[in-house]
Amino acid sequence: MKKIVVGISGASGIPLAIRLLTVLRTVNEAETHLVMTRGAELTAREETRLSLEEIRALADVYHERDRIGASIASGSFRSDGMIVVPCSMKTLAGIACGYSDNLLLRAADVMLKERRKLILVVRETPISAIHLRNMLTLTEMGAVILPPVMTYYHSPHTIEDMEQQVVGKMLDMLGIKNECYHRWNGNGCE
Repeated sequence: MKKIVVGISGASGIPLAIRLLTVLRTVNEAETHLVMTRGAELTAREETRLSLEEIRALADVYHERDRIGASIASGSFRSDGMIVVPCSMKTLAGIACGYSDNLLLRAADVMLKERRKLILVVRETPISAIHLRNMLTLTEMGAVILPPVMTYYHSPHTIEDMEQQVVGKMLDMLGIKNECYHRWNGNGCE
């Protein structure tokens, strides 16, 4: 069974995290471990009708952000990767600098030190030189920077169609087969 850590930070884009967790619930071979920052909790109240308890219930295991002794804080905990969605620039900077003052940052630090897949769904526009430097630093460390960029080649009709494509790309990066992601084959989508 794949163990996937999902981190939610305080940037706009909480619906992407909810959609990711919802899709992962349908993947029989996946166990999800969720951690949310304080900023994520505040943003969730603005961007979704779900309560924090309902969001937490989408994961198999929920970890409190201040519980630094949680399983996901250790390299000995076997996981197959981590997705931070959305990833705020504050969280990006914390990860880039190794400033692990909460469980989300520590779990991301573990992914880097253990050479496991770390996918950061960064949310900011426009992007400053500081943001770009932090993204480059993390890319050089092995992280994947995956902004939730809209695609049109799969003929989306709704925002949900675009969200599905981004979530499918996240899962594809972890090697998880899914029905969300449509690949371009040169003549259209598969």
